[in-house]
Amino acid sequence: MGDSTTMPANKLASNSVGIAHIVFFVVAAAAPLTAVVGATPPAFAFGNGAGVPGAFILAGLLYLIFSVGFTAMSRHIKGAGAFYTYIANGIGKPAGVGGAFIALLTYSSVQIAVYGLIGVFTQGAFAGLGLDLPWWVWSFAFLLIVHFAGQRNLAFSGTILGVCMLVEMVILLLLDLGIVYHGGGPEGFSMTSFAPATVFAPGLGVSLVFVIGSFIGFEATAIFGEETHRPEITIPRATYFSVLLITVFYAFSTWAIVQYYGPSKIQDTAKGALDTLFFDAATVVLGPWAAHAMNILLITSLFACILSFHNTLNRYFFALGREGLAFKVLGKVHEIHGSPYVAGMLQSLIAAATLAAFALAEQDPFAVVFSYMSALAVLSILTVQVLVSIAIIMFFWNNRRGHGVLRTVVAPAVALLGLAGGLVLVTSNLDLLAGTSNIVVNSFPVVVVAVGVLGALFALSIRKTSPARYAALGKIFEE
Repeated sequence: MGDSTTMPANKLASNSVGIAHIVFFVVAAAAPLTAVVGATPPAFAFGNGAGVPGAFILAGLLYLIFSVGFTAMSRHIKGAGAFYTYIANGIGKPAGVGGAFIALLTYSSVQIAVYGLIGVFTQGAFAGLGLDLPWWVWSFAFLLIVHFAGQRNLAFSGTILGVCMLVEMVILLLLDLGIVYHGGGPEGFSMTSFAPATVFAPGLGVSLVFVIGSFIGFEATAIFGEETHRPEITIPRATYFSVLLITVFYAFSTWAIVQYYGPSKIQDTAKGALDTLFFDAATVVLGPWAAHAMNILLITSLFACILSFHNTLNRYFFALGREGLAFKVLGKVHEIHGSPYVAGMLQSLIAAATLAAFALAEQDPFAVVFSYMSALAVLSILTVQVLVSIAIIMFFWNNRRGHGVLRTVVAPAVALLGLAGGLVLVTSNLDLLAGTSNIVVNSFPVVVVAVGVLGALFALSIRKTSPARYAALGKIFEE
């Protein structure tokens, strides 16, 4: 986008990104290195052990099935509102606004969680170099960098995310291939991780709690639809490719580490090495340099994750502002970069205020900020995805719009059952996901419902006070 080009006041920069950039956003949000190194050891330890790779396959299949109806609807519903516009046009406007509120809760929570974690890792990295600053100093430093990157056009962030994503995937792939090259571990090679008896062993529900969280953010394929070239083709391709890439890469990486320690020993080993499971393997297989590189790349992985969610949140606030659900000024775009820069300012201020509150209250950045907020995010996103599955079925119920029954009814219904099951699993294992059980953690399901109800009531109040504005909700993007 040239500097001489002036963008319309409320129109995002069209044709600014392609499939590659969108895939970068999705996979960066999944944070491959962080998800594999950070989230899978507890799944190995407390879940179905050697069956974790199979759990990734199950979750990937679930989201591929979800994507069938999701991409069918994306051909008719476009724009920066993503799940909000889907729910509004499928179930109804009150449900759509309620879903938008829960989506904002989701991405705000996961972003704060990652800000806490990146502060911890960066503090540890620089403390070893003699610069020992509080975690929140580093968190705020990254917040400023993310904010200014988000003010540029989408391709700028996409390029940064692409570099970060490729580097973190390369180090993991080197470890995986190194394990394969050395013939696995003490028990050799085995495909038992994908055997039904291993996958569906006791603890599968616990593993899925951690595994499902690794897919948060793949709706970015639709949320950037307004800024893509030929979205009717780009969005479906990017969605399927992203889900497949995440699924295959995570399943292969977790399978490789199972081979290294041995299927019969991985669970007990993980219990005693929750923080070092992959680092220990990297040190032996690749050398000490690999473990050091992983530590550094964890920081870039988290940075990429935050930048991806920052752009996602910006476009939610932008969509709500443009539709009149929030301050109209949020619907403005930068005259040069075509980015939702006012929405970005608000979003950064909210993140800064939340981080400041945690820092002033002297809350532990890992045990509280990261653990609590990530648990709330997983619970919230599953709730929204359940609503979207219902919305897809309702949207096509009386008019399939040229699509077959498989795409418009069967696939969304199967996805609905699977996601509802995942929601039950997460709700019943919140204490494990958050790392503790107390009144705050136990209240999360109530918080999610309350936020959704608040959004629905807000929509109903608009219907009463401004019928014209209410009638336009969810329609600004419809074709």
